[in-house]
Amino acid sequence: MIRSIVRGTGAYLPERIVTNAEMATLVDTSDEWIVARTGITQRHIAADGEMTSDLAIAAAKAALADAQVHADDVDMIVMATATPDDTFPATATVVQAALGIERGFAFDMQAVCSGFVYAVATADNFIKAGQVKTALVIGAETFSRILDWEDRTTAVLFGDGAGALVLQAGEGEGTTDDRGVLTSHLHSDGRYRDKLYVDGGPSRGTVGHLRMEGREVFRHAVVNIADVIDEALDATGLSAADIDWFVPHQANRRILDATAKRIGLPPEKVVMTVGQHANTSAASVPLALDVARRDGRIKQNDMVLLEAMGGGFTWGSALVRW
Repeated sequence: MIRSIVRGTGAYLPERIVTNAEMATLVDTSDEWIVARTGITQRHIAADGEMTSDLAIAAAKAALADAQVHADDVDMIVMATATPDDTFPATATVVQAALGIERGFAFDMQAVCSGFVYAVATADNFIKAGQVKTALVIGAETFSRILDWEDRTTAVLFGDGAGALVLQAGEGEGTTDDRGVLTSHLHSDGRYRDKLYVDGGPSRGTVGHLRMEGREVFRHAVVNIADVIDEALDATGLSAADIDWFVPHQANRRILDATAKRIGLPPEKVVMTVGQHANTSAASVPLALDVARRDGRIKQNDMVLLEAMGGGFTWGSALVRW
């Protein structure tokens, strides 16, 4: 059978770093308050004039170089973002043009923090269907542009960044020993829109700001994420003991700790970058993947579990044999 095999990863973080100490000069907060509740110590913020596409292009170039794949070989670009450059065209097409690609197709995907997992699942299905041989999957955000910088409950949580990976079609035997994406599971429930949303958009006539009911998001996140991880394990006949690395959406250290404990994963198997990156929405999972792969933790044939939950609510998981 056809499998979607990861050939390379890439990442980009804006140069400017905003520490918790600097955040305390902008809103009524402190380093101790932020660290205790989130585990975050700093975040990267895009420079004036630096667009989501700029971050995505840099991450895409790094992923292609790592995969040793030429841009001309890319059949498909799917870019997860909730902060596109413009209402249209899709920011993915901006990336496509910047890479010099004149073939295939490119589009954006909007599932907020779950966007990258949704994008991986989408690319995987195009590859398995035989329509695509090489896919560039990107998660990129400039969430700093939609934050209310007077709201300490949200402003301290988010950062900007981009991550990418290259998926290529390869042959597999149809077992869990195959390299590539083994299974993916996606969900949404629009009843919870008001728990995590932006109070604006083109149809409303304003960009708006991010709004969140933190306690409710936390409560749903731990349950939904654990359930969708169980789906992935049940679909493959694997158990938590088979997982080499857990790469979750980097929202909040308490959510990550609670999720790992609930599914029976030891802390040393959890890739955690929330402290340095904060919550970068759709970029958080690929950023964490790139960190763990480049520092030598994730190696070929490792079993890697991805998960995310975002506004909507949306949530999903994927199991990947590296």
